[in-house]
Amino acid sequence: MRIFDFAITHQLLPYSELAEELRAVLHDKRAGLAAAPQRLALPIGDGGVLLVMPAADQNLAITKLVTVHPRNAERGLPSIHGEVVVMNAHTGEHLMILDGRAVTARRTAALSLLAAQTLASAEAKRGPLLIIGAGVQGKAHLEALGQWLPACDAFIFSRTFADAEALAHHGRMLGINAQAIGTISDMLPTCGIIVTATTSRRPVLVDRVREDALVIAVGAYSHEMAELPAELVRRARVFVDTLEGARAEAGDLIQAGIDWSRVAPLEEAITKAPQAMSDSAPPAPIVFKSVGHALWDLAAARLIVRKTSP
Repeated sequence: MRIFDFAITHQLLPYSELAEELRAVLHDKRAGLAAAPQRLALPIGDGGVLLVMPAADQNLAITKLVTVHPRNAERGLPSIHGEVVVMNAHTGEHLMILDGRAVTARRTAALSLLAAQTLASAEAKRGPLLIIGAGVQGKAHLEALGQWLPACDAFIFSRTFADAEALAHHGRMLGINAQAIGTISDMLPTCGIIVTATTSRRPVLVDRVREDALVIAVGAYSHEMAELPAELVRRARVFVDTLEGARAEAGDLIQAGIDWSRVAPLEEAITKAPQAMSDSAPPAPIVFKSVGHALWDLAAARLIVRKTSP
């Protein structure tokens, strides 16, 4: 069995290739060729949670075992630890173990990239891009979206300005025109794509979002957390990574009292022509809410197996 550390796992998951693998997995899910149950979440010490996430298609089976401890930042530790075990679905043979932190960071940002490619209007793609949160997910989203929109200005906000500046510097080293900002309220009406990637339990922005904006919310992962204000959620067109996961864990939507009949999964959006989608809905911001799903880890495993096979 092969074991891939963080650096190798990270290297084997380019955002653009992973986004296309995620698209393929969504098509397989819709066709009944890939499946995953709702993840098991077990509260553990000091506000942490243990997540167990299995998934399988016709060839591979995976299980991700991951812990999330939001207070680890205060300890100088990563908030996420874990691994993904990859198995042959026909024999049960264990093929490899992938670094769970790298898989989580890359597949979450790649799914957001796929959502932006699918949902963002031409005006929103012209930017600017705003990233709220300068942690692992903020970094991954700056890399994925900033390199996809090379002519777009990127602004970074964090509770600690030094962290925002460090991430902006990283972006500039990648050729992204990124800069740190100390406040976001005045920026909201100008930004085309907004990413919230924090562990906040309360909204991190106010509803001053422009009508053609795409808001990607990835930080809140339980019903007790909400990065987006209820007013924004209620007036937006809402898409989610999966309906079953969002109903249980998307605090942004649950706390807003969302009408679930108007919430659509991303897999539905990617099967429709963009023009048909835009013609059928009045002007409003679009919210894409992601809480995570084992199928996204399966997509990462599929890509790595393919890239490392003889």
